Amino acid sequence: MQETWATSASLDLHLELAGTRPRAALESALRDAVRAGRLAAGTSLPSSRALAADLGLARNTVADAYAQLVAEGWLAARHGSGTWVAERSAQVPLAAAAAGRAAAARTRFDLRPGLPDVAAFPRTAWLAAARRAIGAAQAREFVGYGDTRGLLVLRAALAEYLARARGVSVTPDRVIVCAGFAQGFGLLCDLLRNSGRRTLAVEGYGHQAHRRVAAAKGMRLVSVPVDDSGAVFSSQAPRAGSSGQLPEGSRSPAPSADLDSAAAALLTPAHQYPLGVALAPQRRRDAIEWAASGGRFLVEDDYDGEFRYDRQAVGALQALAPEQVVYAGTASKSLVPGLRLGWLVLPDQLVDDVVAIKAETGQLSSSLDQLTLAELIMSGGYDRQVRRARLAYRQRRDRLVSALSRQVPEVTVSGIAAGLHAVVRLPPGVSEAGVIERAAARGLALTGLAECRAGDEDLGPALTVGYATPPAHAFSMAIARLCAVLRDSM
Repeated sequence: MQETWATSASLDLHLELAGTRPRAALESALRDAVRAGRLAAGTSLPSSRALAADLGLARNTVADAYAQLVAEGWLAARHGSGTWVAERSAQVPLAAAAAGRAAAARTRFDLRPGLPDVAAFPRTAWLAAARRAIGAAQAREFVGYGDTRGLLVLRAALAEYLARARGVSVTPDRVIVCAGFAQGFGLLCDLLRNSGRRTLAVEGYGHQAHRRVAAAKGMRLVSVPVDDSGAVFSSQAPRAGSSGQLPEGSRSPAPSADLDSAAAALLTPAHQYPLGVALAPQRRRDAIEWAASGGRFLVEDDYDGEFRYDRQAVGALQALAPEQVVYAGTASKSLVPGLRLGWLVLPDQLVDDVVAIKAETGQLSSSLDQLTLAELIMSGGYDRQVRRARLAYRQRRDRLVSALSRQVPEVTVSGIAAGLHAVVRLPPGVSEAGVIERAAARGLALTGLAECRAGDEDLGPALTVGYATPPAHAFSMAIARLCAVLRDSM
């Protein structure tokens, strides 16, 4: 089989020419490329002269092959406009089409937590920042793959922003730019595993995807109980008052004896995921004391710390103990997850080891995206985007809470002082799984509190309702559908 690359002035084209009859081989190769989707409808093909020269064929051979495929409907041509792949009716099996329609129906309205409104991404501001950043960039910033830690200009911009907006104790040399939180967290798990310490503490209710990352890295997980004051690291820790997460008057759960075997703990102090509470002051001190007493460190996942509504911003836990806490943040909620940009602020003793592990992975972030984000931060565009998003999400939260209060008074709503989701607690006897199943049948995607459960404690049936994901034009309908499902479930 002859494998030939055609590298004409218009496009590169890989064709497999088999057999001793060049024209038939070319026709067959072009049909296969169109049929397999390697040549999409509307793709312009090289001129017969250019393709003939690239393949080492006679020009008439290529011209005749083109003419035959035009006659068969595979290609289209017009004098003076060249030859291109013709439009063809999609041949989708009926079963696949039906499955696709069913899938679309199941997710017509998405109220699962974890994603922002991607339609709110500041395209104009991002493009303007990209033009300025690329225009001003030095050539050395495009050489190779850049600094393993991330470009200095972005690390400096992040250091200034995090110190100002989140109270983080930081200098640029302690910042590591990552491809999102998952990569940064994975690097920390690798660090623990390499040191022979394979036990990680996670909150009793938390993000399932983060537990999967840790498990994939070979970590053994132990659970830290949580209540309405956050994670519990001390059996003496007092509760700060009830906000609906536990029955009134109940005692705080005691930490597991396995907690002492953990080398680190993953926490969400500013806005516990999914309960939505802030880690109480005494609990913060307990967590730091636990870390310091055993040569451990805490990983502070500040996944949506910019979004607070009814309270003052809760400063980063890291500021209380910069040598015991790794601060982790991302642009996923403030901008869009697709940027795959996150950052770690590391204790000094961990920087070199984490940089070395990251270098071994070879997984680096785009220099162009780093330059653009740095420019967006330094120009004030990032702050403006956060303020716009904060206002929009607060309005959405208020509409959700108001609708539930009016239409489904049997439920209680908590965890709404900050973040992009609310905890909707169901009355006793109402099945969490049943509500989710009923919602799915009506095209509404929901997530239950049980999906976040990692420990033995059971906080009862509830939904974690994300109010950021639906586009603006669909938000009212999504809330109406939620209320209808809940009314039918009572």
